Amino acid sequence: MPPVRIVHLGLGAFHRSHQAWFTAHATDAAEWGIAAFTGRSTEIAAQLTDQDGQYTLVVRGPEGDSFEVVDSVVRAIPGTDVAAFVELAASEPVAILTLTITEAGYRLGADGRLDLTDPDVAADVALLRRLFDAQAALPGFEYPRTALGRVLLALEQRRRTSTPALAIVPCDNIPDNGHVVREALGALATATSSTLAAWLDSGISVVSTSVDRITPRGTPEDAQLVLDATGVADRAPVVTEPFSDWVLAGDFPSGRPAWETAGARFVDDIAPWEARKLWMLNGAHTLLAASGPLRGHALVSEAIDDPVCRDLVTALWEEDARHLTGVEVDDYAADLLARFRNPRIEHRLAQIALDATTKMRVRIVPVARLERAAGRSAAGCAAAVAAWILAGHDAVETRGAAAESRTARQVADLDPVLGGDAAFCARVDAAVADLTTKALLTESETA
Repeated sequence: MPPVRIVHLGLGAFHRSHQAWFTAHATDAAEWGIAAFTGRSTEIAAQLTDQDGQYTLVVRGPEGDSFEVVDSVVRAIPGTDVAAFVELAASEPVAILTLTITEAGYRLGADGRLDLTDPDVAADVALLRRLFDAQAALPGFEYPRTALGRVLLALEQRRRTSTPALAIVPCDNIPDNGHVVREALGALATATSSTLAAWLDSGISVVSTSVDRITPRGTPEDAQLVLDATGVADRAPVVTEPFSDWVLAGDFPSGRPAWETAGARFVDDIAPWEARKLWMLNGAHTLLAASGPLRGHALVSEAIDDPVCRDLVTALWEEDARHLTGVEVDDYAADLLARFRNPRIEHRLAQIALDATTKMRVRIVPVARLERAAGRSAAGCAAAVAAWILAGHDAVETRGAAAESRTARQVADLDPVLGGDAAFCARVDAAVADLTTKALLTESETA
C-alpha cells in the first residue's frame, strides 16, 4: 500500500474519477497514497474503508463501458473528523493537499475574495484567533466550520512543527483558483495570526489548475452494473466519461507524483486553458442546468439535443470565443457537443444546478462584462442570466418600469456592475420573456 503523501478534502465522485485516477496512473504511483476526507456526506468514507479504499471506475463511452480498479486512495475518512485531518495534513510525509470543495465551499464574495462577513467565516476567525493567541494545543475542543478554516488550522500545526512546505492544489472551477485560494488563506491568516500570515510566504505554494472530466453523481444501479460485469461487489463505483484533462501551473516544493505520465499538463500560464474550460464547458453546463428543466429535460444529453437549448449554448460560445486567445476553440466546441450528447452519461441537470449563483458569477459574468466593455450586447450571456432567473422561480410577470427594476435588482445580486447596466438588464428582461414563452412550447413547435 502506498504511503500517505497526499491529503484530499472533498472526497466524492469527481475526485475519484480525476485526481485519484491520475495518481493511480502515474509511473510512481507506488510512492503516493491519498488520504481523502469527505465533504458534505460521510457515507462514502465508510463504504471505501470497507473496500480498503479501492473502487471500480466505469469509463462510459458511447459504444460501451470499460472497468478498472483504482487503488490510490489508501484512507477514506469522514470530514467530521477534523482532528484526523489536521494530524495528517500537518504530518511531514504529506507534500500535497488537494481540494474539491465546490466553488461555494471557499466562501467567496461577489468580488472573488474571502467573505469575512459570512457567519461561518466570522465564527472561524473568532475561534482561530483564540486558539492562536493562546498558543493552545492543536487541535482543540472546537474546530472551524469552513474548509479553509480547517486548512488554516492544519497549516498552523505545520508552522509550529517546522514541517516542510506544502503544495495546496485547488481543483474547483474558480478563475485563477491558485491565486484566489492563496489570497483567501492570507486574508484568513491575517485576521487570526500575523505570525502565521507571514509564514505562509515560505510554508505553502498554491497551484492553479484546470480540471475536466464529466462525472455524474452515482446511482444505486451503478453497483449492480459492476457486479454483473465483473463479479465484484463494489458499494462505491464511479461512472465517468472517457475524456480527461488536467492542466497545472505552480510549484511543488516537497515533490509530486509524475502526473504528466498519466496525461496531465504542466504549463507556465494556465489562464487560457482555464478560461476556455470554465466559460465553454462549465458555462454551458450552468446554462443547460437552468434552461433544460424549463423545456422538460433532466439530463445534459437531452437538453443539448433540444434546438432551443442548443441555440442558447451556441450563442454563449460565440461570445466566449471572442475572448479566448492562445487556445483552439472551434474543435473544442465540437468535442464538447459530442461529450454532451453521449447518451450513456446520465449527467443530471439538477446536480449541475447546485450553487448556481456562485457558478454564474465565475462562468457567465466575466464574459458578459467583457462583451459589454467592448460595446456589444452580450445577448448570449444575458440569455444565460435570464435562464438563471427563471430557474430560481423568480420570473418577471409584468412588463414596464417595475419589472425592469426587479430584473435590475436580480442582476445586481449576481454582479453589481451588470446590475447597473440598464441596456444589459433590458436585454435580460427581454430574454426572460422569450424563455418564458418557449418554456410553454413543445420542441416540435419551436423546431
